[in-house]
Amino acid sequence: MSRPVFTALGVFFTLLGIIGAFLPVMPTTVFLIGALYCFTRSSPKLEQWLLNHPKYGATLSAWQKNGAISKRTKCIACCSMLLSFIAFCVFVNAPIYAHGGVALFMGIGAYFVITRPDSIKV
Repeated sequence: MSRPVFTALGVFFTLLGIIGAFLPVMPTTVFLIGALYCFTRSSPKLEQWLLNHPKYGATLSAWQKNGAISKRTKCIACCSMLLSFIAFCVFVNAPIYAHGGVALFMGIGAYFVITRPDSIKV
């Protein structure tokens, strides 16, 4: 892809991240990581702007350098997945294999999160 496409995607992901900062059901950091990926390939100035952000810069730096996630974030992510799965089981009338599939994919997600290195302070 070309630099303008990466820049446009980075701006789009940044906007989604900003929206996510205000809406509790929408993630922020995931979109900012996507924006960082795009800006790394298109705009060093915008990449540095994200990495120097007072609230999200340390988290994005830890992810970019080491693929690291803080222990607190790992705990929040895994607890959220568990609570979401419990809510799914309680409120969704689905066949047992659907519950198993959801459990499998959430388990894979939790495994990924848990196995990332710990960041020092985020």
